[in-house]
Amino acid sequence: MVTSRSAAAARPGAASLRRRGPVLERAILEATLDQLGSVGWNGLTMEGVAVGAQTGKAAVYRRWPSKQDLVADALRAGLPTLDEASDLGSVREDLYEVCRRLRDVMYSKPGLALRAVLHECDAESAARFHSLIVTGVVEPSARLFRAVLRRGIARGEVRADADDDLVVDVIPAMMMYRSKVCVSEWVDREIADLVDRIMVPLLRP
Repeated sequence: MVTSRSAAAARPGAASLRRRGPVLERAILEATLDQLGSVGWNGLTMEGVAVGAQTGKAAVYRRWPSKQDLVADALRAGLPTLDEASDLGSVREDLYEVCRRLRDVMYSKPGLALRAVLHECDAESAARFHSLIVTGVVEPSARLFRAVLRRGIARGEVRADADDDLVVDVIPAMMMYRSKVCVSEWVDREIADLVDRIMVPLLRP
C-alpha cells in the first residue's frame, strides 16, 4: 500500500519544493546563473528559473518581482571576490597572474552569466546593472592592475606615468573584445602573448 507520505516522496522534486528561506533562495539564484549561461538574457524566463530550481514560479515571483531584480541579485551573489594582486617579484609575472585570474572569472558560471547580460540586454535594462558591474567587476579589476603598476613603478620596471586609466583598461578591453568578437578562449599562451608583446613594451621606462 502506498501512503500519502511515500507518494509525495516519490514525486520528482517533492523534497525540493519543501525548501524554505536561504536554501531555496540559493537554489533560485544558482538556477538563474545556469539559465543565463545556457539560454542567455533574452531566453531567460522566471518560469525557466523555477523549473531549474525545482520550485514553483510563485516562489520566484514572491522574492523577485522582475527579471532584472532576480538577475541583479544572482550576479551580486555569484561574482567572486577579487583579492589582492600577488607580488611575484616582477611586473611581467604579476600581470600574467592577474590576467589568468580574470580569465577564470570570465569563464566561470557568474562570468558567463554577466557576459550574457552585457551583450544581450537593452539599454534600459543595462542601466539597471551599471552600478553592479562597476562595483563588482570594473573597480576590483582596476584595483588589481593599479597595484601591479604601482609596484612596478616602485621597482623601476614601469614608467612613472603608466598608472593611467587608459593603460589600466587595455587588458580588460582586449580580453573582452577577443573573447566575444574573435571567440578567443584565452589559453595561457595567449595571455602570455598579451603580457609580453603588448603590456611589457607599453609599460617599459
